[in-house]
Amino acid sequence: MEKSIIRQAAMRHPAAVLQPYDTLMGLQGLEGFDAIYAIWENFGGTQVYVPSIKTIFAGCLENEAMREFNGKNYANLARKYGFSDKHMRRLVNGG
Repeated sequence: MEKSIIRQAAMRHPAAVLQPYDTLMGLQGLEGFDAIYAIWENFGGTQVYVPSIKTIFAGCLENEAMREFNGKNYANLARKYGFSDKHMRRLVNGG
């Protein structure tokens, strides 16, 4: 999936990225021990799951695909947004 598609979805649906982004922004600019210490402080003793881009933006990408749907372009949108044709049809049909 193209980076520009993800960026476009993020701009239209910023709430999808705020939670993980806010935490990580606190680490920006830190180096060496300060960076490691901040990671320990924020995540120490926990398992950290880093979701895929597609997982984070799934709802945003689905909204974008629906916005572009013209009644006939199931396959093109499925390919563009990384969905299966079956998922795109389910999405459009509301189920």
